[in-house]
Amino acid sequence: MEKLQEIAASLAVDYLLPPLKKAVNSVMEVPKDVADMKDKLDRIQAIIHDVDKMAAAEEGNSHDGLKAKLKQLVETSFCMEDIADEYMIHEEKQLGDDPGCAALPCKAIDFVKTTASRLQFAYMNEDVKSEFRGIKERNESEDSSQIQSSGGNQNIPFDNLRMAPLYLKEAEVVGFDGPRDTLEKWLKEGRKKRTVISVVGMGGLGKTTLAKKVFDKVRNHFTLHAWITVSQSYTIEGLLRDMLLNFVEEEKRVDHASMDKKSLIDQVRKHLHHKRYVVVFDDVWNTLFWQEMEFALIDDENGSRILMTTRNQDVVNSCKRSAVIKVHELQPLTLEKSLELFYTKAFGSDFDGHCPSNLKDISTEIVKKCQGLPLAIVVIGGLLFNEKREILKWQRFYQNLSSELGKNLSLSPVKKILDFSYHDLPYNLKPCFLYFGIYPEDYKVERGRLIPQLIAEGFVKSEATKTLEEVAEKYLNELIQRSLVQVSSFTKGGKIKSCGVHDLVHEIIREKNQDLSFCHSASERENLPRSGMIRRLTIASGSNNLMGSVVNSNIRSLHVFSDEELSESSVERMPTNYRLLRVLHFEGDSLHNYVRLTENFGDLSLLTYLSFRNSKIVNLPKSVGVLHNLETLDLRESGVRRMPREIYKLKKLRHLLVYDKLFGFLGGLQMEGGIGDLTSLQTLRDMDADHVTEEVMKGLERLTQLRVLGLTCVRGQFKSSLCSLINKMQRLDKLYITVSTFRSINLQFDVCAPVLQKVRIVGGLKEFPNWVAKLQNLVTLSLTRTRLTDDPLPLLKDLPYLSSLFINHSAYKGEVLQFPNRGFQNLKQILLRRLYGLKSIVIEDGALPSLEKFKLVDIHPLKKLPSGLNKLPKLEVFHVIDMSYEFEENFHLNRGQRQWIIE
Repeated sequence: MEKLQEIAASLAVDYLLPPLKKAVNSVMEVPKDVADMKDKLDRIQAIIHDVDKMAAAEEGNSHDGLKAKLKQLVETSFCMEDIADEYMIHEEKQLGDDPGCAALPCKAIDFVKTTASRLQFAYMNEDVKSEFRGIKERNESEDSSQIQSSGGNQNIPFDNLRMAPLYLKEAEVVGFDGPRDTLEKWLKEGRKKRTVISVVGMGGLGKTTLAKKVFDKVRNHFTLHAWITVSQSYTIEGLLRDMLLNFVEEEKRVDHASMDKKSLIDQVRKHLHHKRYVVVFDDVWNTLFWQEMEFALIDDENGSRILMTTRNQDVVNSCKRSAVIKVHELQPLTLEKSLELFYTKAFGSDFDGHCPSNLKDISTEIVKKCQGLPLAIVVIGGLLFNEKREILKWQRFYQNLSSELGKNLSLSPVKKILDFSYHDLPYNLKPCFLYFGIYPEDYKVERGRLIPQLIAEGFVKSEATKTLEEVAEKYLNELIQRSLVQVSSFTKGGKIKSCGVHDLVHEIIREKNQDLSFCHSASERENLPRSGMIRRLTIASGSNNLMGSVVNSNIRSLHVFSDEELSESSVERMPTNYRLLRVLHFEGDSLHNYVRLTENFGDLSLLTYLSFRNSKIVNLPKSVGVLHNLETLDLRESGVRRMPREIYKLKKLRHLLVYDKLFGFLGGLQMEGGIGDLTSLQTLRDMDADHVTEEVMKGLERLTQLRVLGLTCVRGQFKSSLCSLINKMQRLDKLYITVSTFRSINLQFDVCAPVLQKVRIVGGLKEFPNWVAKLQNLVTLSLTRTRLTDDPLPLLKDLPYLSSLFINHSAYKGEVLQFPNRGFQNLKQILLRRLYGLKSIVIEDGALPSLEKFKLVDIHPLKKLPSGLNKLPKLEVFHVIDMSYEFEENFHLNRGQRQWIIE
């Protein structure tokens, strides 16, 4: 018996202990493995985008093989993210559990649970690590040959696309008369210094076509001229040789092939010396291009010109250091010009270039889809040229236009042109660009929503000395500079308010999102994918059906844009169905039935962005305090008026947005003591000052990170508290004050607000606040219903950065507004609206030298134009709406040659 026990013990040591030891080591290594996995995710994402670029360049079996590899890579990266997120939830739960159970058995059970969970993560991690090793090995062995083969093919279609605009007939060029005249004037006239003239715009707008037509008209006005196509892949040496081929007569040419860069630059300078020249660089992508090229292009101050076409505004900005710059931002064609171009391509000489009456309406719809993009109009018009002139065929084509863009070979040039812009993006900008596929077509995305969503998704990487919001703004501006994203509207202060993408760009994004499983848009149940992972889901309609049919723990982002009311059960099941959500956004009337949020909402512990904007949510559950990762809570235009005390547990909360149009006089957000714990808070709008206790005030003063503060129901007795708040919030950038009482209050005090740039005051004031006139960095000032009796302009005239001034709705009750002599040196726009006592506006000599836009609305006592208006050197828009008959008469008599606007 003893012998058997010895044998059993020996077997246990030999066979059981090693696996057990390995399991224990695996458990101990889980935290390190999860951290390593996050590093590997960055590497695998870089591989994904390389393979995606190669797949775009290949055709046939190679393309299909790369697409399959791409899908495998994407799903492996998702598995890695899932493990990291599950582990995070597990660890946070362990930290958050009640430690009150001190009995040994309780601790032992917790230990066993924790160990078992970690062991599960360890086994999952081993599988993923094995998969990652395989991907890395295969990628290293395959990439070099694939990159070589795809690299050669990729430039072929691009070169063909670049050549086509160079051989268009004059009759085929439509809609460029104005820009052509402008560029021609800039090239032939103006300063003697060497000047860089740039045509900027998105791919397919016709930059090359325009530049070629202008170049052909002006080149004989210069001693030397050259057209150089740059594109993405170029060498400076190659471009310099191309220039020399243009400059030197054939019989005098020497072999430049053996020359190095310096020798080539010297040769170009030698040929250009004392000669007036024009050089066109078509399709410049690299922001370092001018830095490399400028020394070759000598400046003898004889009127030489360089004309560049580019999709990237930063290419132009890079020239400003050492050259005179003129920029023409090429705009899409008007509908009228778009139709003219379309008829030319779709009908040719048939019907004398006119559209048959039965096809007019459908032609207009097809052209509208192109949104003024000449390339798309030309390609689609050419495609329809061979179609029968039958309305049913054309209607079917229009209905299938989005899918045709991807599969029809005749439409591939449009896709190719737009694809180049996408693949030229740096790695960090690609997900930010693809995120526009989250939103419906033609959707205007608010900057204030997009920025926190990009941060919540983890796309924005921290940079020294900058907030994440500032980095995200930089990303968005770069997408705009690259002509991929278009600004839809600006704030009154001139900043970007909303933006979007061209319809055809949106289609490219949607296709790319499917390839990368980045986002899925669903409008009906049958549109949901039958297999594969869904990472981000947009629901446009059929909300309840879709919400009930999608139970997918892989979803990280859910956006509901439907007006169909969600059932209470659908909302209740969300935390269970989508427990790894980071972004949850509702829009429309999907929550219009006063849906109650249950306590299990706190199970969404990874949630970073939560929006119930425009919903009728009235109360937040106490479980909101469990959302420890929440950074943005958007409750604008909702029914919420009071925050649960548990919200003060949200140490990462950066933006708390709770206001609507009625808050000014009906109250705002009522806060309790504890607000001082929200030490990460940057935005707080709008808080009811009438209910601020001493405890709340002390808490507010601790919010030293606050950059945006909105206060409603401000009363006279709040004056000293407001003064103290502003002085302690040294990072405050925007301040919104609404006075709720009909009695005017006194807001005179002394503050130091070094970075305050925007102030808006609504409600009665006894006099203009003296501290506002001392804000040296003030950019935007808005006054509404302040009922001032003294003209505030003399106090504001010397503010160095004030660029926008808005005086609205009885903000001033006097009869005369006077802009003092040499005052408001940097003011660019003025809005005066519904000032019912105003009879005269006086602009003294030297005032408003930078004013570009002046708008008057509904000021009936004003009978004459502002005196001195005609002396404003930079005024472009004088916009008047709903003024008196006498003012309109005076307007027409005095407008002269100025193209001002009246409604």
